[in-house]
Amino acid sequence: MSLESLELVVALLRRARYTVALTGAGISTRSGIPDFRSPHSGLWEQVNPAEVGSLYSFRHHPERFYRWIRPLAHLILNASPNPAHQALARLERNGYLKSIITQNIDMLHERAGSRTVYEIHGHLRELTCIHCFAVFPAGPLVNAFVESGQVPYCPHCGHVLKPNVILLGEQLPARALAAARREARQCDLMLVIGSSLEVYPAAELPLLAQRAGAALVFINLGSTALDPLADAVIHADVVEVLPRLADALEDRAGYEHE
Repeated sequence: MSLESLELVVALLRRARYTVALTGAGISTRSGIPDFRSPHSGLWEQVNPAEVGSLYSFRHHPERFYRWIRPLAHLILNASPNPAHQALARLERNGYLKSIITQNIDMLHERAGSRTVYEIHGHLRELTCIHCFAVFPAGPLVNAFVESGQVPYCPHCGHVLKPNVILLGEQLPARALAAARREARQCDLMLVIGSSLEVYPAAELPLLAQRAGAALVFINLGSTALDPLADAVIHADVVEVLPRLADALEDRAGYEHE
């Protein structure tokens, strides 16, 4: 990460009127939550996604999904926000960030203190019965599942409960997706953080933002297919980059008020 790149992003953040962040799994790996596609460690490495992570599979073989997600649920329950999550919350508090659109289901942005978060792939705060559609707080049910490995069932009708996360073949939550697209069109700067931009419709959001006139900044360990479109690209660990951005903006604000 060059000082020149960092200063460019700081300048873009200071100049922007409405900055939005799009975050992917790469922001949470340092909190102990693996991403989906990294070689040897990704969540899809040892399984066929269609067999464990699709809506069709869940309806016919929910035990496969629960067997696969149990270790991940354990990690999420025990994870803490890392300095990258905390830096985004600082940017929001200091007026440099309007909202976060996240592909993650781990709820770490909220735990870090971020207030305006659109979870376009769902979350683990609730479970819904696939038969009677009753909704339940996830806390006690997920804790019991992680402890015992027993699939949770609806106390009202006895059918299986599904976490409110988006499975393959399932539509994204309409309100969250509409809000994300609105934010993309409204922003004049979008930070893409820890996302491979391989999953649609999330991957279309930077394109929507750019077509509306926004600048793009990509902060990732690896490259993406959209890197050539960005105004600034930093290939580095987001846990190292984002706190430095937040520090630089706070230091400059303090200097200007002296």
